[in-house]
Amino acid sequence: MTFAPVIETQTDVERAWRALMRPLGWARASTWLMFVGPDGRPFAHLTEIDDCEGPPPADVAAQLGRLLGHLRDGPLPAGVRVAFLRSRPGVHGIEDDDRAWAAALYAAARTAGLPAEVVHLATDEDVVAVPMEEATLPATT
Repeated sequence: MTFAPVIETQTDVERAWRALMRPLGWARASTWLMFVGPDGRPFAHLTEIDDCEGPPPADVAAQLGRLLGHLRDGPLPAGVRVAFLRSRPGVHGIEDDDRAWAAALYAAARTAGLPAEVVHLATDEDVVAVPMEEATLPATT
């Protein structure tokens, strides 16, 4: 059976990530990209970006934004949107590094001119949303 959800709401995005990321449990931190077509159906492949430990590099939003912009102007059809998920080991909820990555991912989508779904975080225990409002919170000390 092929996984073929229709993604129309944030709940649909979360449900898709929950299905795609099972079983949970991570050896390292990664960022995942899923493109969703104008018909609400995700593309048949995911892209994983490795080595996402710690806070994001200062230029990651600009670099990823340029890459996404090239894809938008090239092979991606009009009306595509992007969904991001950060996966990392551990059982703690959203942490400062997760907020920083989410902020960088939202910024990359803005740079590319692509609509973005709500960013999600997958830990060893759960998949949760990281809304833009939480992604922009200042780091706590």
